[in-house]
Amino acid sequence: MAYKFIIKPWITEKTQELMSNNKYVFRLKAKATKREAKVAVEKLYDVKVESVNIVNIPQKKRRFGRFSGMKSAVRKAIVTLKKGNKIEIFE
Repeated sequence: MAYKFIIKPWITEKTQELMSNNKYVFRLKAKATKREAKVAVEKLYDVKVESVNIVNIPQKKRRFGRFSGMKSAVRKAIVTLKKGNKIEIFE
């Protein structure tokens, strides 16, 4: 059930710097809460989470030639792990 809330890891240059401080960033489903994100990360990666911060990124208008549309809104979680815990696949 943990996989229901996490869509994928968010990998950028900024998140690579955060990983050195034991913080990992994930893209979430729109309705996911902090508690659900914490439980999902703990179950999927077998680590202990210290805190979770949520950032909502609003939708934006996009154009492709004469066609216009909307880029969907995104919710991301910045997960801080307890000392001594690391997610091995990101190393």
